[in-house]
Amino acid sequence: MLKRARGAAGRLVVLEHISRVLRDNPLGDPYVRKLAVWLPPQYDEGRGRGLGRRFPTLFALAGFTGSGLALANWKPFGENVPERAARLVREGKMGPAILVFPDCFTALGGNQYVNSPAIGRYADYLVRELVPFVDREFRTLASREHRGCFGKSSGGYGAILHGMKYPQVWGAIACHSGDAYFDLVYRADWPQALDELAKYRRPRRTPGRYDAAAAARRRRLAEGMDDGRIRRFLAHVWRKEKLTRAEGHCLMSLAMAATYDPDSRAPLRFRVPFHLETGELLRRRWRRWLRHDPIHLVARYRENLRSLRAIYLDCGWRDQYRIHYGMRILSQRLAEAGIRHRYEEFDDDHSDIDYRMDVSLPLLYRALR
Repeated sequence: MLKRARGAAGRLVVLEHISRVLRDNPLGDPYVRKLAVWLPPQYDEGRGRGLGRRFPTLFALAGFTGSGLALANWKPFGENVPERAARLVREGKMGPAILVFPDCFTALGGNQYVNSPAIGRYADYLVRELVPFVDREFRTLASREHRGCFGKSSGGYGAILHGMKYPQVWGAIACHSGDAYFDLVYRADWPQALDELAKYRRPRRTPGRYDAAAAARRRRLAEGMDDGRIRRFLAHVWRKEKLTRAEGHCLMSLAMAATYDPDSRAPLRFRVPFHLETGELLRRRWRRWLRHDPIHLVARYRENLRSLRAIYLDCGWRDQYRIHYGMRILSQRLAEAGIRHRYEEFDDDHSDIDYRMDVSLPLLYRALR
């Protein structure tokens, strides 16, 4: 156990957790993970006198390509999440809580905190392993009434989805700019991804006549299967230390495909929603994506959402991924279902918006204390 900081800043400890759930994950990612936990200054007060005070717990879900430990890194011109929480406690804007920073990074750049046979059982990793592990190792208030989760982007998506599906674990959630309205947010990324994957097509293209009708009839591509170009692309990026912007966005699109349309019969255990050669939308495959879109899940999980003590959503109205439109629809669906929540917008984009936790963390604490 590593001790990083003490005193008024609280104490950050890093534990090593051996996961049974992730042991046989299909990507071969590590099943021994670092787990960072921030303990507020009050945690150590009176230890010698055996006071044994217990605290609410907040799990921080990192965004795509992020990890729990990254949220505790030093930041220029700003605060990392433990420093932010310590300041909020010091200023009396929130009470002391335990913050947990899971590592859910994968070879595809991350995941959406769901169980996928193409990536791994990351929902189970959180709710079946890490939650009870943290409750055993630390003085938590070990019930859903005192436990919440929050995150931004993919982490925000994970928070709202976990609030929908696992209300027996989480009592409140905060979603900052979380993925929603897939028809707008994700579909726009695929033309660039298809162009990137085309670099790994075999045989390589040569100038001249192109038989578009024959390409469209290629059965495997018409079913969203890889013809080898995705495998070659992944082999290429896995050999690199620095990805181009186009490669990173292509990897993200593939990670979403592995999350939303896994298939053990497919070469890479997942299918893609576009014909890799013609760029045509494969509607049957796309429907499988839409089953995971939060805007389509509110009615199904209405009672679970109503049981939560707090639901907080926000998004910048200049979000470069256009997520503010999805968040507006999600808020609308929640309101129509009679689900209490708070939705805010602000003048910013998708990047570097941790300062919004100044709103969400006190709100979560008040709901879970």
